[in-house]
Amino acid sequence: MDRFDFSPLFRSTIGFDRLARLVDAATHVDSTALSYPPYNIEKVGEDAYRLTMAVAGFSRDEIDITVQENTLFITGKAQKEEENGRYLHRGIARRAFERRFSLADHIKVTGASLDNGLLHVDLVREVPEAMKPRTIKIAGSEPTRPQVIDQKTAA
Repeated sequence: MDRFDFSPLFRSTIGFDRLARLVDAATHVDSTALSYPPYNIEKVGEDAYRLTMAVAGFSRDEIDITVQENTLFITGKAQKEEENGRYLHRGIARRAFERRFSLADHIKVTGASLDNGLLHVDLVREVPEAMKPRTIKIAGSEPTRPQVIDQKTAA
């Protein structure tokens, strides 16, 4: 059994449809597609992350990084090069790939770099000011009376 029925959970919730899609996608993962190219995800700060992907043989022009609706897409398309029989063994894979990463709310991609065959993508969580916790000051010990600004008489 590789399917879970989450419908009882979602009968009493509103707005969690993205979570349902994430769980459903996680149960349909093709394990062979997850092996290339290899990658690491590391937490480098309180709200900072780094995705490092091994893309040996790819140039900057052959890699595309796109963010769309909380999904990070990294695609690689190797340009054809003429072999002319010069390779006796070709062990560096340059096959096309597409990787998708689901991003949590408020995660932003801040930059990317390619160094020594490693693609580094830096991400940070930027929580809007309105959603950050705030402290409410408590007034003095005497209760304040409501003020009447404009009073109309009933007719």
